[in-house]
Amino acid sequence: MAIAKAERLMNLALCLLGTRRPLSKRELRESIEAYLEAGSDDSFNRMFERDKDDLRELGLVIETVENLDGEVGYLARRDSNRLPPITLDAEEAAALGLAAKVWQQARLAGAASGALQKLRAAGLPEGVDPYEPHGALEPRIPVHEAAFEPLMLACRDRRPVTFDYRKATAARPGPRHVEPWALECWRGHWYLAGWDRDRGAERVFRLSRITGKVRTRSGRYTAEVPDVVTVRETVAGWAGDITDRSALIRLRTGSGYPLRAKAASVRELGDGWDELEVPYGHGLDAWLVEFGPDVVVLEPAELRADVVDRLRAVAKG
Repeated sequence: MAIAKAERLMNLALCLLGTRRPLSKRELRESIEAYLEAGSDDSFNRMFERDKDDLRELGLVIETVENLDGEVGYLARRDSNRLPPITLDAEEAAALGLAAKVWQQARLAGAASGALQKLRAAGLPEGVDPYEPHGALEPRIPVHEAAFEPLMLACRDRRPVTFDYRKATAARPGPRHVEPWALECWRGHWYLAGWDRDRGAERVFRLSRITGKVRTRSGRYTAEVPDVVTVRETVAGWAGDITDRSALIRLRTGSGYPLRAKAASVRELGDGWDELEVPYGHGLDAWLVEFGPDVVVLEPAELRADVVDRLRAVAKG
């Protein structure tokens, strides 16, 4: 949900939990700033009813009663909304501690740190300290991209987004209208999978290539969200990790070491060129373009044509 709505729901929950008597709609509207800014009575009533339903869906028990003046009032009794005591054994506490330590950047770092402090204050099992590395390993998930947090919220709340995206072979970024599905980290980089409205197809975007701000948009998704989103498999295909064919290329001597590392065979041609047989899958054409004039594709013909088309697009840009 949007930050403003989350804050409004929190304020409403605090009002309902903090009162000793039922509060009317009028009293709640006067107590919560967002309701004062709602405008007309109809707008406020719709907002309040949605918020009340959302809180109930989240598990808050809200009672509806009549107060002394005959008005309908609302309250959430503490005894009806109190959770049972939570007990953790040593393995569960260690697992929670490790999970919290994973997040070291972005806004999640503060929440994770606060959760660890509450665990310690609640009394962890003896001998368990989630602040210490677990054995020889200490997990971390790096989050350097500014686009991560708004996209994480958009995935959670199922809200469409727009952003400018620079493809690997494009000179300038272009606008994208996306229904975000899932974020995943692979080999130190974050990727977003979602439905590209302009292209009418599923796409995966590397967050480091998103430029400017990510903006959320109103409205529902137009495409069904799949039960399983294969971000990692798609990116692995781009990187050539999933191979089902072979390409024959000429590579300038002393260049293209990542290509040489993947080559099934290398043969010296002389005159400063080598011939490589490279197993590949989807996406090799985009990778070869990055090597510029140091690479010439010999076969297959369709791969050569794809590389030429990409180079022409870059030249026009």
